[in-house]
Amino acid sequence: MEQVKQWFNRVLANPEALALVGTLLVGFLVIFWVGDVLSPVLASIVIAYLLEGMVVKLQSVGLSRKLAVICSFSVFMALLSYMVFGLIPLLSIQTVQLAQQLPSMLNQGIDLFMALPERYPDFISAEQVTLIFGQVSSEAIKYGQGLLSFSAASVLNIVALIVYLLLVPMMVFFFLIDKKDIVSWFAGFLPSNRQLTTEVWTTVNVQIANYVRGKIWEILIVWAACFIAFNLLGLHYAMLLSFLVGLSVLVPYVGATVVTIPVLLVAYFQWRWGNEFIYLMSVFLIIQALDGYVLVPLLFSEVVNIHPVAIIIAILFFGGVWGFWGVFFAIPLATLVQAVLVAWPKRHDALTN
Repeated sequence: MEQVKQWFNRVLANPEALALVGTLLVGFLVIFWVGDVLSPVLASIVIAYLLEGMVVKLQSVGLSRKLAVICSFSVFMALLSYMVFGLIPLLSIQTVQLAQQLPSMLNQGIDLFMALPERYPDFISAEQVTLIFGQVSSEAIKYGQGLLSFSAASVLNIVALIVYLLLVPMMVFFFLIDKKDIVSWFAGFLPSNRQLTTEVWTTVNVQIANYVRGKIWEILIVWAACFIAFNLLGLHYAMLLSFLVGLSVLVPYVGATVVTIPVLLVAYFQWRWGNEFIYLMSVFLIIQALDGYVLVPLLFSEVVNIHPVAIIIAILFFGGVWGFWGVFFAIPLATLVQAVLVAWPKRHDALTN
């Protein structure tokens, strides 16, 4: 008990440390408890944060803040319109087409699976195949029931999407145009002794900006490269699969492995073990290798290095707490934790000396 008291006096005794801890706790608790309710607000803040970089660049070439915001917001609305009226319908059509082909693919897969004991009797028996097939069938039934319940709730999802499309752009515009007033208003709720908080935020802000900007570019580049490759090779559902590959970069290490499965299955059922299948998988692996060994070091050279184990833990934790946004911002949040741990001892030493 005495050791705990000494630790508290040593680490949390100064007001700046308490201000930092309080600010972080309030932020995490608000997002944890009312994050779902405030998801349109959080999405608007994220988008406004992304557009702020464009606004600053336009201001640097001589445009006023208001005109820079209007130009940046116009670009955002153009991209949003393309997604709503162009990309999403195309992805929906290819998803439906793939879903219609799944029974045929499943039957072909069952035939191949049931033929394994004849081809490889030393490795697998008919009894093992029957047991595995029974387990897979039960899981497929559960998945189908979940899919039906999801379809039943699709009307509510459409209503929520419409609300997002109306509220989010409006809030993004106001967050950009009134940034100074909003930041000043929010700063009024922070403790006066917040030098340590400001120090941590200054460091993290640079890291988050670099990370988010790099991640957006990585998604677009990998998506475009895969779409061009899949299209040239004639792979079915090229837009849908390339889009999934692009999104897979949000989850380092795991995403690329998971998204390879649908690409491999679609290519196999389309071409079997032909030359086209080999060409596609070779090109796909080359794109993944270039992403991991060239693109990522190029885009994230200014981001603080974090151990892969820490990244995976951050993805699991923040993804479990906040879903998609938790996965997207897992690395920036891990960077925040790292910045606090790095800045805290330095600040404490400065205060004690």
